[in-house]
Amino acid sequence: MDTTELLRQIRTILRGMWRRRWWGLAAACVTAVLGGVVVAVIQDRYEASSRVYVDTQSVLKPLMAGLAFQPDIDQQVRMLARTLVSRPNVERLMDSPEIGLAPADPRDREKVLMRLMDRIKVNPSGGGNLYTISYRDTSPERARRLVEGLVNLFMESSIDSKARDSQEASRFIDEQIADYERKLVEAENRLKDFKLRNFGMTGVSNQDYFARISELSDQVSKLRIELSAAEQSRDALRRELASEEPQLPPDALPATGGAAMLSELDTRLEAQKRQLDELLRRYTEEHPDVVATRRTIAQIEEQRLREAQARGDKRGAATNPVFQRIRMALAEAEANVASLRTRLAAQQAQLDQIRARASRIPQVEAELAQLNRDYDVIRRNYEQLVARREAASLGVKIDQSSPLTDFRLVEPARVAPTPVFPSRKVLAVLVVLAAIGAGVAATFGLSQLSPSFDNERTLRELSGRPVLGTVSLVLSNAARVQQRRALVGFAGAVALFFVANAGWVAWVAFQSRV
Repeated sequence: MDTTELLRQIRTILRGMWRRRWWGLAAACVTAVLGGVVVAVIQDRYEASSRVYVDTQSVLKPLMAGLAFQPDIDQQVRMLARTLVSRPNVERLMDSPEIGLAPADPRDREKVLMRLMDRIKVNPSGGGNLYTISYRDTSPERARRLVEGLVNLFMESSIDSKARDSQEASRFIDEQIADYERKLVEAENRLKDFKLRNFGMTGVSNQDYFARISELSDQVSKLRIELSAAEQSRDALRRELASEEPQLPPDALPATGGAAMLSELDTRLEAQKRQLDELLRRYTEEHPDVVATRRTIAQIEEQRLREAQARGDKRGAATNPVFQRIRMALAEAEANVASLRTRLAAQQAQLDQIRARASRIPQVEAELAQLNRDYDVIRRNYEQLVARREAASLGVKIDQSSPLTDFRLVEPARVAPTPVFPSRKVLAVLVVLAAIGAGVAATFGLSQLSPSFDNERTLRELSGRPVLGTVSLVLSNAARVQQRRALVGFAGAVALFFVANAGWVAWVAFQSRV
């Protein structure tokens, strides 16, 4: 479509609208009247507002850092501000007789409640903890009372919530401490019973046991070698004693042989007793050396007794001193063999016991490590809970003596003298513009609903049929005068419309300033 065709269509539309100009003017007037009625009927809304500052910078806060539990006060204040317009709080305000918002019909309660929650605004003002609380209502006094109630709720909710949180936290911590104390006692009893059942095996590593086994194995090997040597020496003395004659010829007997032999036994007995005293200073009665020495003493005393009994019977007594010495050496060898056997048996039993224990040490250590781990976890949690309870108690005392938050009413609840909604001046201008738009829309709509044709081309395009001919209209002088009068009348009506609307807008603007 070229520009000429577009202009032709626009002219056609404008001619159609011009023919229905009076309908458009009527629609504009009706719209203006209705808009004026709406502007006049709509109620004014007044905004009440108040500003509250929450000071969270306390002198004690940095001084008690690390000693007392200190929550994030800024976060709590922000949460209080966001939850201030909650259903319970709004219901308290709505039911307050001083504010007078309770609906007459209980069925409208939910509607009034939702409308209040939508109109109440709590917004941060600038930086920091400065909050603005505002509310719009048709009654300025009611709006002010509502904002005052919100400010009081804001301040009281902080105190109540902190006290309630402190009580709940203390109760929860006390319950947890009692629970962990019971678990700690149970863990300690389990650990004690385990150590009693495995006495001597706890606290010793596998490496210590293996070192002890190696040491005992060396001692057992050494004792076996000593025992084998002692047995060989004893067997040699036995063979030598068997080859020696116990009796000497009568002419070869010394006069003092018996006395010398007895003196030698006494000397040996005294030496063994001194050795026993020395051993008892270092060891107990069950020590193998002590047992062997006592056995030697008993053998010597028995030999003395036999010699004393045999002194009256010269025929049965051994008179050969070499035989006597060999027999005494054999007795000492027998005592030494017995002592070595006793020591070897004791060391072997201890070695077997340690070997049996060593096979269970990994399992015992694993069970002990698990018990210790459980006990350490429970004890650490218990100590942390006790420390946190003390920190929380100290924090409550600090808050009671010097609160960490200070609510300051920067600006009390006040109402603006002029309504904030609606702006009647703006609404009046919008009504005038809407009336003009309604008139234009009415003429355009009528021209499209019942179109008229002022040239054969338009008729041919819309009808799709050939046009046989056209008839020209020639206006007389009287018709031209009448047409001119109609145009002047329409212009006057339009001028009157604009003058009336301008005067109305001016009056509304004047009333808004008063």
